[in-house]
Amino acid sequence: MLLAVALLIPVGVLFSSAWRSNDDRLAGTERERHGVEYLRALGQVTLALVDAQSGAVAGRAAAAAALRTAVEQTSAIDVRYGAELRTSERWAGLHAKIEALPDRPPGNPQDAYTVYTETTDLLLALYAKVRESSGLIRDPDSDSYHLQDAVAEELPEALVAAGRLADRSVLASGRPRGDRLRTASELALARADVLGPTADLVDNLRSAVESTASRTLGGNLLSRLDGYQRAVEDLATLTRDSTAPNPIQVGAARASAQLAGSGLATIILTELDILLRERADARVDERRIIVGALVLAVLLVLAVAALPVLAARAAARAGRAPAEAGDPVTGGLGSAVGTPSGPPPTGPPPSGPPPIESPLPAGAALAGPPAGGVPPLPERRPRRPDPAGDPGRRSPLADWQDPVPAGQATPSAAPDSQAPWGRPDAR
Repeated sequence: MLLAVALLIPVGVLFSSAWRSNDDRLAGTERERHGVEYLRALGQVTLALVDAQSGAVAGRAAAAAALRTAVEQTSAIDVRYGAELRTSERWAGLHAKIEALPDRPPGNPQDAYTVYTETTDLLLALYAKVRESSGLIRDPDSDSYHLQDAVAEELPEALVAAGRLADRSVLASGRPRGDRLRTASELALARADVLGPTADLVDNLRSAVESTASRTLGGNLLSRLDGYQRAVEDLATLTRDSTAPNPIQVGAARASAQLAGSGLATIILTELDILLRERADARVDERRIIVGALVLAVLLVLAVAALPVLAARAAARAGRAPAEAGDPVTGGLGSAVGTPSGPPPTGPPPSGPPPIESPLPAGAALAGPPAGGVPPLPERRPRRPDPAGDPGRRSPLADWQDPVPAGQATPSAAPDSQAPWGRPDAR
C-alpha cells in the first residue's frame, strides 16, 4: 500500500500540471476566437462609419441605418464578451461618440472631418484593445499571428486612412490656389497613411501563406489581396495631382478600395477562426490523451503494488501443498486413507481390554433354534475384578461356558427367551 501511495503521488502531480497547462491553452484559444468574433462586428462598424464620414464631409446625409445596425450588433457582442475581453468601457465611450454624431452634416466640411476623425481614432483604439485582451497579439503560431495582425491592425488602419484621403481631396477642392502647398502636403501624408498599412498588410498575408499548413488559406487570400492592392493603387494615383484632384473619381476609388478590403477582411477572419478551431480541437484531443495516460498509470501502479501480495499468496499455497500431499486424512497422494505407511509397528500391544473372541469353536456353524425354542439363559456370574486392577470392568466373554455344545440340540425354552449370542451382556 505504501508503495502504491508513493508511486501515485508523482503521477498525480504530473497529471495536475499537464491538465492545468492544457486547460490554460484551451481557454486562451477560446478567448482568441471570441476576439475574432468581436473583430468581425467591429469591421461592420468601420465600414459604416467611414461611409458616414465621407458623406458628412461631402455634404450628404449620413447613412444612419447601416451605422445603427452595425452598432447594435457590436453592442450584442460586447454584452457577451465585453467582461472577458475588458472592452466594455471603451465600447461604451465609442458608442456614446457615435450617438452624438449629427444626423445632418455641419455647415463646415472641416468640422465634420474633425468630428469623425476623433470617432475613428476611438474605433482603432478599440481594435488594439481587442487584440491585446483576447491574446491574439500573442498568438504562438506564425500563420494565425500574421492573420490577426493583418485583420486587426493594418486593414482597419488602411480602410480608415483611405476614407480620410478621399475626404482630404474633397476639402482640397474647396480651397483657394494659394493653399496649394498646404493641400499637397496633407494629401501626401494621407496617401502615406494608406500605403504604409497596405504594404504591411501584404507582407503579413504572404508570411501567413508561406508558414501555414492550411490547404485553403493561400488560394482564398491571394486573389482577394490582389484586388485590394489594385484598388488602393488606383486611389493613390488619383490623389497625386495636388492641383485639382477630382472628388468624384477619388470617392469612387475609395468605395472600390473599401469594398475590396471588406471582402478581404471576411476571408481573413474566416481562415483565422478555422485555424483557431482546429487548435482548440487539438487541445481537446490532448485532454483525452492526458486522461487516458492517467488511467494507464494508475493501473500500472496498482499492478506493481499488487505483485508482492500475489507473490506472498503464491508462496503460501506452495508451502501448504507438500504438507497436504503427505497427510492421509486430507487425501494426499502418499498413501491410502486409513492405511498406515511405513514398516509395521513393534513393541507391546496397546493397553486396554483384549479383543472379544467368538464363543463358538472354529469351523462350527451356527445352528438355528430347535423346534421347541431356545434354552433359558444361564445364571449371570458375578463381576470379577479386571486383571489390570479396574474393579468396574467386566471380565472378557471368554470366561463364559458355551451352554450349547457343538452338534447338540438345545432344549425347548420359553418363546420369549433369547439366543446366547443375543444376550445383552454378550455384546
